[in-house]
Amino acid sequence: MRGVYQWWGASRVAGVLLAGLAAACQPKEQEAPRVVYHGPLMETENVVTLLSDSARLKIRLTAPVEQVFENSDRLYPKSATVTFYDKTGKLIVNTLVAKWVKFDNAKQLYIMRGAVKVANVPQQQTLNTEELFYNQSQRKIYTDSAMFVRVQTPTEVLTGNGLTANQDFSRYGIHQPKGVFSLAEAQRLGK
Repeated sequence: MRGVYQWWGASRVAGVLLAGLAAACQPKEQEAPRVVYHGPLMETENVVTLLSDSARLKIRLTAPVEQVFENSDRLYPKSATVTFYDKTGKLIVNTLVAKWVKFDNAKQLYIMRGAVKVANVPQQQTLNTEELFYNQSQRKIYTDSAMFVRVQTPTEVLTGNGLTANQDFSRYGIHQPKGVFSLAEAQRLGK
């Protein structure tokens, strides 16, 4: 009886070894592919960003939501307002408002879309368009050459495609002018 037990025990050990070898020969399950997250690293509500030079306020950005990404780009998906101040840092010179704004950190470029409005306060000039770019390092505001623009001054309305302006919107040029109307004529024609 003892020999049968030894044989039985040895058979069990051999069976376990064979099962282990069989399992080792089976293909391993594939590891799940790595998921790379490309979304924001940080999201902040009710943002107020102040840029100053020599302790004088130059630019103020306000937005209901700011999302910051790994490459330092920032997205303002629920609108943003960029306000420019004079040399003293006390008087508002110009404002840019849009429904959607992205700041491309590598290019120092704000991309503004959706009911974009630019308002030069001292000269009482406004610009309306659907897409606008603000290059912070060049201190330049511009649109694509095909983008429709409407500029209103205290006395007239100018329309056309494409615009380039300085940061405070005190000097600008419309690339392809379409029309110049007196303010009363523009209101009458719905321009």
